[in-house]
Amino acid sequence: MADSSHGPASFWTQADALLRKNLTYQKRNIKTNIRLISFPFILCLLLVLIQALVNNELDKPKNKCGCRTFDQNGDGREEKVCGLEYSDLDQGSYCAIDSPPEWPPLLQVPAQVYRAVASDVMPFADLPNESCRRTGSCPVTLLFTGNNHTLGDIMVENMFTSSANSSDVLVGIARNVSGSHSMPEYTNFLDPAFYSGLPLYNLQRQCTQNSTYSVSVPVMTFERQQEIICVEGVPLWRNSSADVNNELYKGYRKGNTERKINEILAAYDFLNTNANNFNVSVWYNSTFKNDTGNQAIALLRVPRSVNLASNAYLQFLKGPGTKIQFDFVKEMPKAQSSLKLDFSSLLGTLFFTWVVIQLFPVVLTSLVYEKQQRLRIMMKMHGLGDGPYWLISYAYFLVVSMIYMLCFVIFGSVVGLKFFTLNDYSIQFVFYFIYINLQISLAFLAAAMFFNVKTATVVGYICVFGTGLLGGFLFQFFVEDTSFPRAWIIVMELYPGFALYRGLYEFAQYSYNGNYLGTDGMRWKNLSDGENGMKDVFIIMVVEWLLVLFVAYYVDKIASSGKRPLFFLQSLRKKKGSSFKVPSLRKQGSLKVTVEMDKLDVVQEREKVEQIILEQDKQNAIVCDNLRKVYPGRDGNPDKLAVKGLSLALPRGECFGMLGPNGAGKTSFINMMIGLTKPSSGTAYVQDLDIQTHMEEIYTSMGAVEESLKSVNLFNGGVADKQAGKYSGGMKRRLSVAISLIGDPKVVYMDEPSTGLDPASRNSLWNVMKKAKKERAIILTTHSMEEAEVLCDRLGIFVDGGLQCIGNPKELKARYGGSYVFTMTTSSTHEQEVETLVRRLSPNASKIYHLSGTQKFELPKHEVRIADVFQSVQTAKSRFTVFAWGLADTTLEDVFIKVARGAQAFNVLS
Repeated sequence: MADSSHGPASFWTQADALLRKNLTYQKRNIKTNIRLISFPFILCLLLVLIQALVNNELDKPKNKCGCRTFDQNGDGREEKVCGLEYSDLDQGSYCAIDSPPEWPPLLQVPAQVYRAVASDVMPFADLPNESCRRTGSCPVTLLFTGNNHTLGDIMVENMFTSSANSSDVLVGIARNVSGSHSMPEYTNFLDPAFYSGLPLYNLQRQCTQNSTYSVSVPVMTFERQQEIICVEGVPLWRNSSADVNNELYKGYRKGNTERKINEILAAYDFLNTNANNFNVSVWYNSTFKNDTGNQAIALLRVPRSVNLASNAYLQFLKGPGTKIQFDFVKEMPKAQSSLKLDFSSLLGTLFFTWVVIQLFPVVLTSLVYEKQQRLRIMMKMHGLGDGPYWLISYAYFLVVSMIYMLCFVIFGSVVGLKFFTLNDYSIQFVFYFIYINLQISLAFLAAAMFFNVKTATVVGYICVFGTGLLGGFLFQFFVEDTSFPRAWIIVMELYPGFALYRGLYEFAQYSYNGNYLGTDGMRWKNLSDGENGMKDVFIIMVVEWLLVLFVAYYVDKIASSGKRPLFFLQSLRKKKGSSFKVPSLRKQGSLKVTVEMDKLDVVQEREKVEQIILEQDKQNAIVCDNLRKVYPGRDGNPDKLAVKGLSLALPRGECFGMLGPNGAGKTSFINMMIGLTKPSSGTAYVQDLDIQTHMEEIYTSMGAVEESLKSVNLFNGGVADKQAGKYSGGMKRRLSVAISLIGDPKVVYMDEPSTGLDPASRNSLWNVMKKAKKERAIILTTHSMEEAEVLCDRLGIFVDGGLQCIGNPKELKARYGGSYVFTMTTSSTHEQEVETLVRRLSPNASKIYHLSGTQKFELPKHEVRIADVFQSVQTAKSRFTVFAWGLADTTLEDVFIKVARGAQAFNVLS
């Protein structure tokens, strides 16, 4: 609220009023809020239900350590005994293992179809020909480089040994250079190379005819036949580590791609190795990490590659008889375990993205609703500044979002979802707090682009579901592909939806691994991990939050106040109050064309406006200077000229009435004056302030009844609350006028304020408006001629966007109503005598109505005296029967009809 005598209300008064409005709105939408809060609650319960069904399926004998029931002590009582010896291969991984078995260390050997061959991608002449893939005879390739080529040849030669025999099958496999192309597991309790049914490879420099054979390998309590195939190993020299890295990268398997893959067994850079120094870098194939990206290097069959290099160097120093034997690898003992899958972590990233981001359309539609219903402008008219609006609106949405997210996390934790319970709550709080701030800022920025709630709602929910689906089926694959450039991941995370998805993805991965391995989820120390993307997400979201908030405020400042983009520079060049601009020569020159077409009173009003602007006269409350509004044509229709170069000066204490048929441009004029639409050309000044650049200051001295009616839900007979709902129609209109006068505004716009009221209520309303005219300017639009005569000091009649005439009611009736209306009703046999009587009174009289003995004539005032009319009628009564007669002066309604018809006829002809 604003008081022109005491200045605008304080910041906190405005903030308190806006907060009360928001709380009232929240109270009215309690059912919507309940539905909003219930969405994450139902989703969490759904995940719990899925988890229960999955746990029921997992809690079956096939997913437990094997058991057998028998009389263990010979006392006749059978007992259930579980252990590794009673389990099959599937059950064995869940058993307690006090003494884990020993397994030969193996190499990760590429499968036959993936072994490196010469191709257009890798045009190296020393690689095997591609035809070996068709015959199944491709060797495996090992790359090496370093500062000393000769030393490198010696080292590689020492890596390959001839086949070693042993009575112990597993020891024999360990003594040879053996490998497998099976996928490694989380643990080495049971290496899949020995129970997957895939062959083992024995790497040698040259394979003989009898180099493929089968052996019996003990696996738990079983004996399995294991096929062992000799594979030729081909070491290839490269000139630099860059060449090695390039070749490895080109042949790397990217996910489950079907392109040609050229995998290398391993690569070695011996660097500056010599007789006194051993320095080597080992490349290994990391394709075989599990989906979580946390597979230990030891389980990737890397130790055997390191052992080969160390053993080769020892033989280089001490001779071939000296070796470092690498006999076996084994796991640590473990307790009995069970299969555990956390579906909140498996599905949570996608589902919870939808849960969090659905707040975006909620905030967006609320902001667009205020714009569409013009609530923001109405509040600014009553003194609300941008500072309190942004503070309270932002804080309001932030509190609502925080309550929503708090309920979300609490629901998930109470029902036991590991996604919430395993990860550090402080990290979750920081993450959600930053993101909802970013999301609110984005909603404020996006609201500037929409003017319709339905459109904003559709676009908002497309963003919700589109972000989740793109994140789950596109972005996540890039994140999990270790070959995808990290820089591009960060670029994609600049889209806030993907940043949200990445953060939730990290929570899901840590909670999934924590649940599976029995460890904690994400902790603050984990943010420094190389593969953890949460730190990048935090930085991106904080920077975007501050940047988007600033841009949103700047755009809102321009959109809501009509300021130019560089408004802050203009404020430095000129003072706030001096808004009048001297008319340009172009405008003065075009006045001659307009003078010929406009009526004299309209021309005089334009000249008056020009003089006011030239003299910088600040006595008028409203000055319109050639104000024009054109709406662009659509669907092939021409442009609509709504307001045609209106010039008008309105002093304080005057009520100006705007008359005109529907579509004349009255509402368009008021919309420009109150800032709802911008003029196409020209401008207007309210309290010496330009509506193009100083709308915010103008709002402090202005009221608008129609907007006040809508703001309190009183428009078209609505009610704002129970107390106002008890008012009669007249009381509601009076309440609206009272609202428009809050803060003692100096300019008030009233758009048909008495429409639909009974005579008593209308008269009561007029009394209120008469009192309100003092010391303020009022512009009134109405279709009631009686209301215009009672309230208005001057009237202007508008037709097709143009001002046709202007003056007080008496002047207009005198100017356009220069005739009397004479009516007489007789029998049809005396109609000619009546017409003869009229012609004697006024030779230039015109008949305007004739029906069943009733005739109506217009008599020019300069040709007739009222006394002569009475005398002629009295004489006529003595000759024939006169049923009724009357003589009336021209009314304002007659003037309106005459001017409107004349202007419309002229426009049609022109």
